[in-house]
Parts: sequence; C-alpha cells; structure tokens
Amino acid sequence: MVNLRYKSDIIGALASTLCFVHCLATPFFFVAQAGLAIGETLHPWWWGTLDILFLAIAFFAVYWSTKNTSKPRIKYTFWVLWMLLGMIVFNEKLEIAHLAEEVIYLPTLGLISLHFYNRRYCRCEDDNCCADK
Repeated sequence: MVNLRYKSDIIGALASTLCFVHCLATPFFFVAQAGLAIGETLHPWWWGTLDILFLAIAFFAVYWSTKNTSKPRIKYTFWVLWMLLGMIVFNEKLEIAHLAEEVIYLPTLGLISLHFYNRRYCRCEDDNCCADK
C-alpha cells in the first residue's frame, strides 16, 4: 500500500492543478452548452460537484502536508489558502456575495505553489523535525 502521507504534496499539487483546469474550463463549457441546453440547466449535476470533490481532496492533502512540513509558517499558509478556497467555493454554491470568477484562481495557484515549495524545501525526515529552522 502506498503511504499517502508522504505523497500529500504531489496529491495536493495535482488536485489543485485539476481544480485550476476545471475553473478555467467552466466558462468554455458553459458557452458550448448554451446552444444545447436552452430551457434546461446550464450544466450537468456532476460538473458542479467537482468543486466539492477537489476541495475534499485538497483538505486531506493540506492536512497531511502540514503534518510533514518543517516550517510553522507553511502550515498556517496552507490552512489559510485552503479556507479561502473553501469560502470561495461555498460562496459560489450559495450565492452569498458577488465575486469575480477569477478570484478562485488566487488560492488555487497559491496551493499549487505551496505544495511544490513544501515538497522541495520543507519536508520532515523524522517525526521530531517540525520546528522552525
């Protein structure tokens, strides 16, 4: 069995990248569907659930990455970015406030970058390393 704990940055970067592609593809998908879906919903139900799926995968990737990082600031940044992404996704679902569609790219790109940074510079080699160096 592959230990996902040590692959969390790869999984997180992949999930965030797929989320980013999903966000980029959505406007094109809606335009393509506009001619076909007159009088019906604009997108299939599964398209909207991808946001929640990516958010859930990102949660577990952030959880395991923060368990294995050597820098406390990185831990807080991971959680701040994930919470910001979650608030944007749920705001979009519940239509609480009007936000520009592009605002979701910021935490997504931040998570992608942070996972790569963490993978390269902040990995714990043992269980006692999680102190600021």
